[in-house]
Amino acid sequence: MKRDPVILIVAALVISVMLIFGIQKARHSSGPGGGSAKLQGQLAPDFALASLDGKTLKLSDYRGKAVLLNFWATWCEPCKVEMPWFVELQNKYGPQGLQVLGVAMDDASPKDIAEFTQKMSVNYPILIGKEKVGDDYGGVQYLPSTFYVARDGKIVNRVFGLVSRSEIESDIQKALAQKGEVAQK
Repeated sequence: MKRDPVILIVAALVISVMLIFGIQKARHSSGPGGGSAKLQGQLAPDFALASLDGKTLKLSDYRGKAVLLNFWATWCEPCKVEMPWFVELQNKYGPQGLQVLGVAMDDASPKDIAEFTQKMSVNYPILIGKEKVGDDYGGVQYLPSTFYVARDGKIVNRVFGLVSRSEIESDIQKALAQKGEVAQK
């Protein structure tokens, strides 16, 4: 009996997604060692990074907004799964004060990153990451790594790996709900 290669590919993808979700669940519940666990409830480390359009953006520029800060790479398959969700969620929650920021953490050129994000129809700023920024966030050992920052600049959650869209949306709602004192620059 001859097996259909499409069925084999789909089965492999389903198994891969299940593995990713399982590994992520384990990481999410116990969290990696590193300093990122200490960041929760703390003021998010500020940074100044170049965006794809040549501007320098600082995290502190978004104080007063909830920020979904996503560290990703062009080669990261789970990143490719969540990027369309971020596009939709930026559209849905942007008017309520959400800003998605993507930080590209790979060695691709800015031109290649721009082409990739254009193909993905990204509607939020993409920044060119630096190792120091990753280190400031406890070392970005896993991609994607996502930090949810409340309007007052404090980290309300961090997630390593791919989670469901509903979990992402729940964390966005938590970040939006925490008004807090808006710290002055």
